[in-house]
Amino acid sequence: MLVVEAKLKNGTKDQYSKLDDAIRTAQFIRNKCVKFWMENKGTTRNDLQKLCSVLAADKTTPWTNKLNSQARQSSADRAWQAISKFYANCRNPAIKKKGFPKFKKHSRSVEYKLTGYKLSNDRRKITFIDGFKAGTFDLWCSQKTLVYYSEQQIKRVRVVRRADGYYCQFLIDYEREEKHEFTGNITGIDLGLKEFLTESNGNTVENPRYFRKSEKRLKKAQRRLSKRFKKGQKQSENYHKQRRKVAKLHLKVSRQRKDRAIKDALALVQSHDLVVYEALKVSNMVKNHKLSKSISDASWYQFTQWVNYFAKIHKITCIAVAPHFTTIDCSVCGAKVEKTLSTRTHQCPSCKTVLDRDHNAARNILSKGLQQLGAYLNGSGGHPQTDPNACRESDLWVFNGDIENLSRLVEAGISNSDVERIPRHSDIGA
Repeated sequence: MLVVEAKLKNGTKDQYSKLDDAIRTAQFIRNKCVKFWMENKGTTRNDLQKLCSVLAADKTTPWTNKLNSQARQSSADRAWQAISKFYANCRNPAIKKKGFPKFKKHSRSVEYKLTGYKLSNDRRKITFIDGFKAGTFDLWCSQKTLVYYSEQQIKRVRVVRRADGYYCQFLIDYEREEKHEFTGNITGIDLGLKEFLTESNGNTVENPRYFRKSEKRLKKAQRRLSKRFKKGQKQSENYHKQRRKVAKLHLKVSRQRKDRAIKDALALVQSHDLVVYEALKVSNMVKNHKLSKSISDASWYQFTQWVNYFAKIHKITCIAVAPHFTTIDCSVCGAKVEKTLSTRTHQCPSCKTVLDRDHNAARNILSKGLQQLGAYLNGSGGHPQTDPNACRESDLWVFNGDIENLSRLVEAGISNSDVERIPRHSDIGA
């Protein structure tokens, strides 16, 4: 599937208000479905779909009938998605927080399936033809991508409200594939805060720190917002103007992170045939209040998601390994060298190896990935419950199905495992 996003432009204030009404109606139907599930034991997905028709026929809620029928079904599907995820978490004892379905208070989107809208022949305009009758909007996007796809390929259309306007997302049935020539380049990457990532060959990518750079401007805007807040009273129009300014600043930082993550992930995948990274549990790491802001600003999870996506469409091998002991273990002799967070250099007392701590960790990550890949090829992946280095389905993504190329990757890793040009204590006068 492919998602193409375009901005909805040249609409009147009344038209955008009708889009808001459609979004609120979709939120109302989703919340009604969640409440129905809470009150009726044994509710199924079909029961929620039937409830949509009941709500549309209810005279006490006439606005629900204005929303397109398939859009109502999409809202019920959203409710069932939250319910089914809760059931799955309950069956998994490893997940402590089960995620009980909650009522939505501030929804920002409504989703149509195949009806409720109409595209122009040149794909430059979209008209919403459901009961709200929002009318026609111009579609603005960076590329004329929609022209290359037929209406049969468009499976969903989602209207999203953001701080800087309204957007339309088109879900297109298309399998994206890119050509990738096998070169034998392999790498392991260590994600950090000082440097965003460090490769096993010593190359680094700087941490842009977008939020830190915008923090001064954000603080000033949020102070102005606080001064205009009136407790217990209806907020003024000046308050809402400032609130939108603050939201736009946060949106800019979010877009900067996403753009950088896409570019770094694409460059990494295009230049390598094997990428190994550490599977960090970011949700647990941000509980450290001293580092939570910096960890969130680095956006590691978003980066690894894009690495997996580009690895799939380029058909290369991508492996996620457990991060345990990658910083402590020496990448040359395997000795354990304890370090504090402020210790930035790895100095092994056994083999006298001196490395940057992130470079040492990246080499260990690559070694773990090669072990998992070798176990996968030999058919002895181990058992996840007893073997800490076991190859699990969620950790190993083998998109390149050529066994010969995979074997060549392991051989290349073994040949590159010889330690060369690593300074010793004697080389630096230690």
